[in-house]
Amino acid sequence: MAIKIDRKIVDYDVARPETAPTETPQAPEIEHMHERVQRPERLEGKTYKVKTPLSDHALYVTINDVVLNAGTEHETRRPFEMFINSKNMDHFQWIVALTRIVSAVFRKGGDCTFLVEELKSVFDPRGGYFKKGGKFMPSLVAEIGEIIEQHLKHIGLLEDDTLDEHQKAFIAAKRAEIEARQPQKQVDAQCDDSTAEFPEGAQLCGKCHTKAMVLMDGCLTCLNCGDSKCG
Repeated sequence: MAIKIDRKIVDYDVARPETAPTETPQAPEIEHMHERVQRPERLEGKTYKVKTPLSDHALYVTINDVVLNAGTEHETRRPFEMFINSKNMDHFQWIVALTRIVSAVFRKGGDCTFLVEELKSVFDPRGGYFKKGGKFMPSLVAEIGEIIEQHLKHIGLLEDDTLDEHQKAFIAAKRAEIEARQPQKQVDAQCDDSTAEFPEGAQLCGKCHTKAMVLMDGCLTCLNCGDSKCG
């Protein structure tokens, strides 16, 4: 069909189809820990030393973490793998098995904090031991569980249940009162013993498993965690 143009052509443009409206860019998907997460070339971690009276050689527990969503507001640090090294070869088989299982649980994703209670509830049939500071460990596996607990608190997966400043001040005052009542020779003996962090004769606390329970104001109170038999 012919179209008559009755005016002078001064400009032109090529007809194009209408462009679709610009879509709002979607936020990047939040990355969560799962077994398909590839191991980076470099991981950050911490190494913990375990020295028990049951062995002449120490154990060194290393837990490496992977950083997810780095550089964003959703950046998180999750445990990725665990290694245990020692000169003592007596426990080699079960240590290798334990590290592989724990590392597999870390990489699986989800809640891995249940490992803490599971490992800390393992008891050695030959009896446990007291570590430096008077804290009782029912087994070597339980101490490894405590190390995992410390690490999970360090990266923020577990809440740190340490005492607040008022509780620390109260316990420090009570501890000073108890030590002032002791004979001077006992105080001197404690000063010579670097492992005696609590008054002599303190009982084992059922909550934190530390020899720090003393009788204060007619009630057994722990100088380590503040637990009291009187509530």
